[in-house]
Amino acid sequence: MIEVLRERAALLHTLHRPGEPLVLANAWDVASACIVVAAGATAVATTSAGVAWSLGSPDGDRLDRSRAIDLVARVAAAVTVPVTADIETGFADTPEGVAGTVREVLAAGAVGVNLEDGASGGPGLRDVDEQCARLRAARRAAEEVGVALVVNARVDTYLRQVGDPAERLTATLRRAEAFRRAGADVVFVPGVVDAPTITALVAGIDAPLNVLAGPTAPPVPELARLGVARVSLGHSLAAAAYGLVRRATTEVLETGTYTSLAGGVPYPELNTLVAPG
Repeated sequence: MIEVLRERAALLHTLHRPGEPLVLANAWDVASACIVVAAGATAVATTSAGVAWSLGSPDGDRLDRSRAIDLVARVAAAVTVPVTADIETGFADTPEGVAGTVREVLAAGAVGVNLEDGASGGPGLRDVDEQCARLRAARRAAEEVGVALVVNARVDTYLRQVGDPAERLTATLRRAEAFRRAGADVVFVPGVVDAPTITALVAGIDAPLNVLAGPTAPPVPELARLGVARVSLGHSLAAAAYGLVRRATTEVLETGTYTSLAGGVPYPELNTLVAPG
């Protein structure tokens, strides 16, 4: 098992190439992960929001760690590509707790994590030194296991609109540099979709840049041209799937028709995709 984890972690590292980004259509259960891989994805990332919703919980550090990691384990067991887990703020109040989460994530079969710098339960951000301690703890835990875990440090300055907008880029770069020194391999700055800011982030961060994409974001080729190394869909894919559920249900209840169901994955194909082995 440990050799498989090492191989998948090494592969996940190599997939982060500026200008040729790793594209992640984030999954939230085994079926969505299998569909993503069958479509050609080279890695699977979970979405904390999608996972939480599928398990009947709101997103935002509200889901119990054991339930979240159980889902990660089931996804990792179902696919042969590297899996990176969205662990929100670490499912823990302390660096030691974050280390425990990382050990459980690795035991579950994932070889990457997203770790947010947002303050759990509040609108602000964690103190830089505090977040660095949590990142160092994550890195040490992975080193103790002997796996080069891909640590994706999320900087939520833009997503949470923290501070003076005129100072936001400088603050983001400052946090990104501190997080990189604390052990981050990749820096994730969600909430940014404009080319000038992305260009400045690519130039100012000495690590691969991950951006969050969606309906208002530039297409992947444009993000690649800007030097982005990782593109994530985050919760958008799960939200789109649930949007289909709402449209189809509304249609059948209001008009008695079924046109919204067109384009679904055929039953035999989906049954085969999720079959063990």
